[in-house]
Amino acid sequence: MQEYEVKRGMIKDLPDRITTGFADIFETEPMVKDGHYIISYGSLSRLEIWTGEKNKTVIIDTETNKEVLSMPDDKADTLILDTNKRFRQYLDGVTGFTTKERVKRAKKAADKEE
Repeated sequence: MQEYEVKRGMIKDLPDRITTGFADIFETEPMVKDGHYIISYGSLSRLEIWTGEKNKTVIIDTETNKEVLSMPDDKADTLILDTNKRFRQYLDGVTGFTTKERVKRAKKAADKEE
């Protein structure tokens, strides 16, 4: 499970961006259960996302699709790369931060905890 900060100014419409992102990037509609949005796509048997306190963060929990492990390497690699690319694009859209910005913020947060 991972928690990501949401850029200020993008908090207001966060639930809409969560569902729109699933439709635009993963081309699927999420199942909604108790405020959690859940899909299955590619190498992920489960991608679950929900908003944190005051919509200032999103919490994401993922589960790997075990069937991918038994696929031939070239097929598995293609599927994994596609899933990872879409997941990063999804995070960019939902959080408002690029991958590079998210890494910087995670490092700062880790340094503060030490």
